[in-house]
Amino acid sequence: MLVKTFCAEVMGLEATTVTIEVNLTRGMMFHLSGLADTAVKESYDRIRAAVANIGLKPPTADITINLSPADIRKEGSGYDLPLAIGILAAHGKVSDTMLKDYMMIGELGLDGTLKPVSGILSVAIRARKEQFKGLFVPKENAREAAVVNNLDVYGMDSLADVISFLNGSDDYEPTVVDTRKEFYEQQYSFDLDFADVKGQEGVKRALEVAAAGSHNVILVGPPGSGKSMMARRLPGILPPLSLAESLETTQIHSIAGKLPSGTSLISQRPFRSPHHTVSQVALTGGTNKPHPGEVSLAHNGLLFLDELTEFNKSTLEVLRQPLEDRKITISRAKYTVEYPCSFMFVASMNPCPCGYYGDPTHHCTCTPGQISRYLSKVSGPMLDRIDIHCEVPVVPFKQLSQMQQGEPSEKIRERVIKARRIQEERYKGTKGVYCNAQMTERMIHQFAEPDEQSLDMLRLAMERLSLSARAYSRILKVARTIADLEGSERVQSHHIAEAIGYRSLDRGDWAER
Repeated sequence: MLVKTFCAEVMGLEATTVTIEVNLTRGMMFHLSGLADTAVKESYDRIRAAVANIGLKPPTADITINLSPADIRKEGSGYDLPLAIGILAAHGKVSDTMLKDYMMIGELGLDGTLKPVSGILSVAIRARKEQFKGLFVPKENAREAAVVNNLDVYGMDSLADVISFLNGSDDYEPTVVDTRKEFYEQQYSFDLDFADVKGQEGVKRALEVAAAGSHNVILVGPPGSGKSMMARRLPGILPPLSLAESLETTQIHSIAGKLPSGTSLISQRPFRSPHHTVSQVALTGGTNKPHPGEVSLAHNGLLFLDELTEFNKSTLEVLRQPLEDRKITISRAKYTVEYPCSFMFVASMNPCPCGYYGDPTHHCTCTPGQISRYLSKVSGPMLDRIDIHCEVPVVPFKQLSQMQQGEPSEKIRERVIKARRIQEERYKGTKGVYCNAQMTERMIHQFAEPDEQSLDMLRLAMERLSLSARAYSRILKVARTIADLEGSERVQSHHIAEAIGYRSLDRGDWAER
């Protein structure tokens, strides 16, 4: 008897429908075709044990299974459930009348329970696109899949539950998630707040500008000056995720297996902070199986690299293309996938090897040559992709001991959102540009062209401070954001002046002060 069940294989962010054809004839052999990996090939042993442990007799027959399309590699344990149902339906233990209406995915335990798998959201989106009536998933994955509308999602505890449903039981109800309610309730629940930061008003202003224009920023200062503390509070002043951004972000985390159990949607912007020992593959994604890296997990959020100079230089260099293109293409011998990676890049570092260059409270023991070599660990092309260089001084004891709190993140976020709305209106209809950091050279001339007074100031600054040529467009982008925060239609001289102050590391004499 020939029976068909349906599953899906996730490649990149998209899922492809996989038809599982099961045929039983007289004999005792098991044949599996369709480019299956080891996990799929081992599924038959799990299926036999699971079927026996739910009280059914495994079929004694010649079983031939084909996974179609045969030219796509099938990977993972999610094929256990559709393979088991297909075998049992071909054996006459499960009714096949509803199989054409449902997609299914899940790993089987030896006792017949269903265990969660990754990539469920992409599978649910594919099931709706293919107009399946419903989707069977492990119960722990049900809320994640249920955010997809016009699709009945059944979270099942075991193989026995799926069999019971297909045989006509009406004891099961589809999982329902109030997506909008859950999404909006959790958008502003942050544990970290800028109100806890004492002093550092200039740094907080720089971070506000960075958040308002989605500018990449590097914080340079001695140990204990609060660089990491302030960077970790940045998500609290960024604009909230839109529902579309949340769905895309959730897909990426689902595929990577990073979505917390029982979570339906990610409602806050991601904050990723990999250790400096991270490898190139872990940062960009890949391995033998398509897998999002840290740059993709930070999509629509922040990627924070603490102690930037401690990272392997070749590892840092792989960030250049993702920072520019806001997407990453991973090519291996067996596959090529593309993941989005539009994130705000935030880094921190000490100003010198000993860490105390420019600190009035400690003596720096480094020579100008040592400082120059230390800073050269971050290449010019990499530094070129960072709009704001912010020096972080040590906070005096008088400010640390103050009981009065600083400005809360909520107030800063209101100004950031207002500036972002101005940018959204300005770039409406321009594909791929939503904020000032994404402006092209043509847009800079159109929207951030300085007047004569500002141009003279910029020329004088570049000559006297030995600013590099790459600083020019970065200054104009940041000045445009400062003007948006002020509500100014044109970029004025004081906007340019503030933006010039955010190019510390471009100064030719920075290591000689």
